Amino acid sequence: MSSVPVPADWSEIAVSQVRGKSVLTACRNVQPLKILNPRAPASSCHVVLSSYGGGMVAGDVIRLQLTAHADTRLFLGTQANTKIFRSVDGQVAEQVIEGALEHNALVAVLPDPVVLQEHSRYRQRQHWHLASGAVLLLADWLHSGRMDNGEQFAFTSFETELRITVAGRLTVLDRFAFRPEEHIATSPANFDRYQTTLSVYLVGHPHDDRFALLARTLQELQTISREALPEDLSGQEFVVAVAPAKPGVLVLRALGTSRQALQPIYEQLGQALKQDELLAHHPGQRKY
Repeated sequence: MSSVPVPADWSEIAVSQVRGKSVLTACRNVQPLKILNPRAPASSCHVVLSSYGGGMVAGDVIRLQLTAHADTRLFLGTQANTKIFRSVDGQVAEQVIEGALEHNALVAVLPDPVVLQEHSRYRQRQHWHLASGAVLLLADWLHSGRMDNGEQFAFTSFETELRITVAGRLTVLDRFAFRPEEHIATSPANFDRYQTTLSVYLVGHPHDDRFALLARTLQELQTISREALPEDLSGQEFVVAVAPAKPGVLVLRALGTSRQALQPIYEQLGQALKQDELLAHHPGQRKY
């Protein structure tokens, strides 16, 4: 995978294998993004995305190009919730990520939730390019608003697009858009009583031991089988569904009444990532 020059208005992260360890070898912050690199207790690399002011205001644009070179292992997380503040004059806050994983690279992306505050507008786009033999575990987590303050689906618009290509072939394309003024958030066809939604994508070769280990972890998170699914889910604090989209692609969808309802998903993923063949440490252990 040949390197591509990074435009001046893009932030940059590059991870390389140096003396048996995955090391951050390129890092450039373009406001409002701030990149942190805490020391990992193992040979993997740990990178945390933060922002000046604790969130994104109307008109903010974050563009990030990430490269995980061959044989590297990277955890990418966030310092806290990504708060999207009120829109002014219809302006949209936007985040764009272009990621490239070279041969045998492993990248786990587990951000904190995006919290859409009242009258906010937010758009995010991610495009990940995987070489043959790479493994990507990626989560996308959305809160309905500042739930502790009783704010629920008071934002103006939310749009997200995820593209994942493997060896140059488009493998995953997932788009979602929601405008509370046009949709009924509490409809059973949308969110019903749930206030937070989490999607987790696992992409890699189905015979890769790393993919198989993470796939088993995701499958174990589905606590209610389709055969035992109750007709009335109103008493459930969370609902999890896991399904193979195609060979080498596994998708988890979860709805919860609160962050606490879905946090155990991250905990189990962190426990799995502790395995030596993955990150060899629990990335959230020092955080939560």
